[in-house]
Amino acid sequence: MNFSNIIEQYSWEEIRQAIYSKTAAEVEKALSKDALEITDFMALVSPAALPYINTMAGKSQSLTQKRFGKTIQLFIPLYLSNECTNHCVYCGFNHSNNIRRVTLTEEEVLQEAEVLKSYGYEHLLLVTGEAPGRVNVEYLAGMIRLLRPHFAHISLEVHPLEQEEYCELRKYGLNTVYVYQETYHKERYGLYHPKGKKADFNYRLDTPDRLGRAEVHRIGIGSLIGLEDWRTDAVFTALHLKYLQKMYWKSKYSISFPRLRPHAGNFIPDFVISDREMVQLITAYRLYDEFVELSISVRESKKFRDNIIKLGITSMSAGSKTDPGGYSNHHHELEQFTVHDNRTPAEFAAVIREQGYEPVWKDWDEYMQL
Repeated sequence: MNFSNIIEQYSWEEIRQAIYSKTAAEVEKALSKDALEITDFMALVSPAALPYINTMAGKSQSLTQKRFGKTIQLFIPLYLSNECTNHCVYCGFNHSNNIRRVTLTEEEVLQEAEVLKSYGYEHLLLVTGEAPGRVNVEYLAGMIRLLRPHFAHISLEVHPLEQEEYCELRKYGLNTVYVYQETYHKERYGLYHPKGKKADFNYRLDTPDRLGRAEVHRIGIGSLIGLEDWRTDAVFTALHLKYLQKMYWKSKYSISFPRLRPHAGNFIPDFVISDREMVQLITAYRLYDEFVELSISVRESKKFRDNIIKLGITSMSAGSKTDPGGYSNHHHELEQFTVHDNRTPAEFAAVIREQGYEPVWKDWDEYMQL
């Protein structure tokens, strides 16, 4: 049994209609409960919940501090490659885009790592385009072996792999894998992913199942905000989260909120989410699950990131570059998307402290055990 079997029980349109039919009374009922069901989550992400944002934010802040304290874990992506065989219409790495392709060598990766260590980072996210022939398991294993002595925590955001391949990478120190479905709207998924291995909706959807069976320590999921109706995608993500937690209870889970940003190409999203609605979405997840980690990247503006620190987020990137070699050299024509918040890690850490929170640079699990 995989989630691709479970999702067949649900209709996108019926879920969407259920969300948009929620009332203020249903929102208030959800806010009065300690343990929420999926129907309560629907109410909290519905238009009817917008007048209750302040209440949701207050409860989210309280729950987050209860579980995680007044801390924000800082991580940074290291882009190993921008080579990609997919044709995702929203991505700067799209195989059809005329950009210079680069895959870093070990020497170049160590140059990048030296810069990142100078910032104070111990939590490193390795990112690539999806080019399995060029950036294969052997390459990834080599990079994890190379970097593990220098960083406490290694995560991956790469093309989906097989269960045994995840097991192999765990041997070298892999801790966390993030894989985003982009959208759970199966009927329209192909519009955004017309070619390449990523065009296989079910194979990508079942990647967290393979991760769970491989007993990867932490699994990150989410949808790309802007592709489809964000409220409906959020409900399917929530369903996916609860399924995974039940099936693979040994793993921990993370939800990310990537919002579409300018990139090489001409794609313009049809579904826009406001900053106020983003706060609604984030706090709804916290009320739905006080234990799940919630992450925000430098896709968001300085103002938004500063305001969201106290409202439920537990993990944030800072000082990120989205191009291979971007820390030790600067090749902005290689980037996946345009960074919105370009403050240095030290500058952003100072903002966190100003709000009475503590930036955590080292491995999250070790910190929580202190």
